[in-house]
Amino acid sequence: MAAPSGGVNCEEFAEFQELLKVMRTIDDRIVHELNTTVPTASFAGKIDASQTCKQLYESLMAAHVSRDRVIKNCIAQTSAVVKHLREEREKNLDDLTLLKQLRKEQTKLKWMQSELNVEEVVNDRSWKVFNERCRIHFKPPKNE
Repeated sequence: MAAPSGGVNCEEFAEFQELLKVMRTIDDRIVHELNTTVPTASFAGKIDASQTCKQLYESLMAAHVSRDRVIKNCIAQTSAVVKHLREEREKNLDDLTLLKQLRKEQTKLKWMQSELNVEEVVNDRSWKVFNERCRIHFKPPKNE
Protein backbone atom coordinates (compact mmCIF):
# COMPACT_ATOMS: atom_id res chain seq x y z
CA MET A 1 0.00 0.00 0.00
CA ALA A 2 1.34 3.43 -0.90
CA ALA A 3 1.58 6.36 1.45
CA PRO A 4 -1.51 8.52 1.67
CA SER A 5 -1.50 11.35 -0.86
CA GLY A 6 -2.34 13.94 1.80
CA GLY A 7 1.10 13.63 3.36
CA VAL A 8 2.33 12.06 6.53
CA ASN A 9 1.96 13.49 10.00
CA CYS A 10 5.38 13.07 11.55
CA GLU A 11 4.54 15.16 14.61
CA GLU A 12 2.55 12.47 16.40
CA PHE A 13 4.49 9.23 16.74
CA ALA A 14 1.34 7.18 17.38
CA GLU A 15 -0.13 8.32 14.04
CA PHE A 16 3.18 7.61 12.31
CA GLN A 17 3.20 4.06 13.74
CA GLU A 18 -0.43 3.49 12.77
CA LEU A 19 0.31 4.56 9.20
CA LEU A 20 3.23 2.13 9.02
CA LYS A 21 1.02 -0.63 10.42
CA VAL A 22 -1.50 -0.05 7.63
CA MET A 23 1.26 0.19 5.03
CA ARG A 24 2.73 -3.15 6.23
CA THR A 25 -0.51 -5.03 5.50
CA ILE A 26 0.93 -6.60 2.33
CA ASP A 27 3.87 -7.98 4.31
CA ASP A 28 1.63 -9.25 7.10
CA ARG A 29 -0.52 -11.14 4.62
CA ILE A 30 2.15 -12.46 2.27
CA VAL A 31 1.90 -16.09 3.40
CA HIS A 32 -1.88 -16.08 2.88
CA GLU A 33 -1.46 -14.29 -0.45
CA LEU A 34 1.06 -16.85 -1.67
CA ASN A 35 -1.01 -19.80 -0.42
CA THR A 36 -4.09 -18.57 -2.26
CA THR A 37 -2.45 -17.40 -5.50
CA VAL A 38 0.63 -19.54 -6.16
CA PRO A 39 -0.40 -23.10 -6.92
CA THR A 40 1.10 -26.24 -5.48
CA ALA A 41 2.46 -28.80 -7.94
CA SER A 42 -0.94 -30.52 -8.29
CA PHE A 43 -2.64 -27.29 -9.43
CA ALA A 44 0.25 -25.84 -11.42
CA GLY A 45 -1.55 -25.99 -14.77
CA LYS A 46 -4.60 -24.01 -13.69
CA ILE A 47 -2.90 -20.71 -12.68
CA ASP A 48 -0.11 -18.63 -14.24
CA ALA A 49 2.22 -18.59 -11.24
CA SER A 50 4.91 -16.55 -12.99
CA GLN A 51 2.50 -13.68 -13.61
CA THR A 52 1.12 -13.91 -10.07
CA CYS A 53 4.62 -13.86 -8.58
CA LYS A 54 5.63 -10.96 -10.80
CA GLN A 55 2.62 -8.91 -9.64
CA LEU A 56 3.32 -9.75 -6.01
CA TYR A 57 6.98 -8.83 -6.47
CA GLU A 58 6.01 -5.44 -7.91
CA SER A 59 3.55 -4.83 -5.08
CA LEU A 60 6.14 -5.73 -2.44
CA MET A 61 8.78 -3.50 -4.05
CA ALA A 62 6.37 -0.56 -4.22
CA ALA A 63 5.29 -1.04 -0.60
CA HIS A 64 8.86 -1.30 0.67
CA VAL A 65 10.02 1.78 -1.25
CA SER A 66 6.99 3.75 -0.09
CA ARG A 67 7.48 2.86 3.58
CA ASP A 68 11.19 3.55 3.40
CA ARG A 69 10.45 6.99 1.96
CA VAL A 70 7.89 7.76 4.68
CA ILE A 71 10.21 6.68 7.50
CA LYS A 72 13.22 8.58 6.16
CA ASN A 73 11.11 11.68 5.49
CA CYS A 74 9.83 11.70 9.07
CA ILE A 75 13.34 11.14 10.42
CA ALA A 76 14.57 14.11 8.38
CA GLN A 77 11.69 16.32 9.58
CA THR A 78 12.18 15.36 13.21
CA SER A 79 15.96 15.77 12.94
CA ALA A 80 15.42 19.32 11.70
CA VAL A 81 13.13 20.05 14.67
CA VAL A 82 15.72 18.61 17.09
CA LYS A 83 18.46 20.72 15.49
CA HIS A 84 16.35 23.86 15.78
CA LEU A 85 15.47 23.13 19.41
CA ARG A 86 19.14 22.50 20.23
CA GLU A 87 20.06 25.87 18.76
CA GLU A 88 17.29 27.55 20.76
CA ARG A 89 18.40 25.71 23.89
CA GLU A 90 21.97 26.97 23.51
CA LYS A 91 20.67 30.53 23.42
CA ASN A 92 18.47 30.06 26.48
CA LEU A 93 19.91 27.50 28.90
CA ASP A 94 17.43 28.35 31.68
CA ASP A 95 14.29 27.50 29.71
CA LEU A 96 13.07 24.18 31.16
CA THR A 97 10.08 24.02 28.82
CA LEU A 98 12.46 24.15 25.87
CA LEU A 99 14.61 21.40 27.40
CA LYS A 100 11.53 19.22 27.94
CA GLN A 101 10.41 19.76 24.35
CA LEU A 102 13.92 18.96 23.07
CA ARG A 103 14.02 15.69 25.04
CA LYS A 104 10.57 14.74 23.75
CA GLU A 105 11.64 15.32 20.13
CA GLN A 106 14.92 13.43 20.65
CA THR A 107 12.98 10.45 22.00
CA LYS A 108 10.59 10.56 19.06
CA LEU A 109 13.57 10.69 16.68
CA LYS A 110 15.07 7.57 18.30
CA TRP A 111 11.74 5.74 17.94
CA MET A 112 11.52 6.69 14.28
CA GLN A 113 15.07 5.54 13.69
CA SER A 114 14.23 2.22 15.33
CA GLU A 115 11.42 1.82 12.76
CA LEU A 116 14.14 1.46 10.12
CA ASN A 117 15.30 -1.67 11.96
CA VAL A 118 11.74 -2.97 12.19
CA GLU A 119 11.35 -2.29 8.48
CA GLU A 120 14.47 -4.30 7.70
CA VAL A 121 13.13 -7.30 9.63
CA VAL A 122 9.69 -7.07 8.00
CA ASN A 123 11.21 -6.79 4.52
CA ASP A 124 13.63 -9.68 5.09
CA ARG A 125 10.80 -11.92 6.28
CA SER A 126 8.64 -11.03 3.28
CA TRP A 127 11.41 -11.65 0.75
CA LYS A 128 12.29 -14.96 2.38
CA VAL A 129 8.69 -16.18 2.10
CA PHE A 130 8.36 -14.77 -1.42
CA ASN A 131 11.55 -16.50 -2.58
CA GLU A 132 10.54 -19.82 -1.03
CA ARG A 133 7.31 -19.90 -3.03
CA CYS A 134 8.15 -17.94 -6.18
CA ARG A 135 11.79 -18.74 -6.95
CA ILE A 136 10.87 -21.35 -9.59
CA HIS A 137 8.13 -19.19 -11.15
CA PHE A 138 9.71 -15.72 -11.25
CA LYS A 139 13.23 -14.30 -11.25
CA PRO A 140 13.39 -10.66 -10.06
CA PRO A 141 15.52 -8.25 -12.11
CA LYS A 142 19.18 -8.28 -11.05
CA ASN A 143 19.42 -4.53 -10.40
CA GLU A 144 17.10 -4.62 -7.37
